Amino acid sequence: MSDPLPLMKDLPRAKIPTGEPFVLASGSPRRAELLRQAGYEFEVCPAADFAECPVDFPETASEMVARLAFQKAVEVARRRKGCFLLAADTLADCQGKILGKPTDRQHAEDMLRLLSGSEHDVYTGVCLWSTGTDRCYLDVVRSRLKMDSLSEETIEQYLAGGRWEGKAGGFGYQDGNDWIHVVENDSESNIVGLPMERLAELLEKFDSLADKVYKSVR
Repeated sequence: MSDPLPLMKDLPRAKIPTGEPFVLASGSPRRAELLRQAGYEFEVCPAADFAECPVDFPETASEMVARLAFQKAVEVARRRKGCFLLAADTLADCQGKILGKPTDRQHAEDMLRLLSGSEHDVYTGVCLWSTGTDRCYLDVVRSRLKMDSLSEETIEQYLAGGRWEGKAGGFGYQDGNDWIHVVENDSESNIVGLPMERLAELLEKFDSLADKVYKSVR
């Protein structure tokens, strides 16, 4: 097994504030790897696909990741009791266009061509939910990236490698590409799918931040 990438080393960790079993409400292997590298012990319980359903009104990327993270937490909370849930969703926003996971290779190529030579934002919605105490907190973290202008050869090689699959914007920052740069020391782990620095802070402050969950979402 290869060593973890530098961005997955020395990650912060905080205690689960309620002492409940920690559950990752996501099937993302990248989020799970970040948590493992930080030293968290957790169970994986992915949300059902319908928790990522679209809406028929306009949303910003920030609003969308917040809604989707919350919907995932709601879905898992309804069937996984007595635990502390972490749900998340990540999207890219380039020139006002929201970029989720590509549906196929052509879709990934279209995304890369849009991102090539420009700066864009990556947003991750984070929902923490104590099902034992019915308290929840929702947050959104933004990181800014700049992508070099990509040559036809670079685009073709990346697409051929299949690493675009399942990644917002059609690329993975953790893949070690030298054509993607973080702007202003923003969170690298956020770009991968989970802002570890902010997560530790939210866990430490959960008791003062969290609100009671509305009965209607149970």
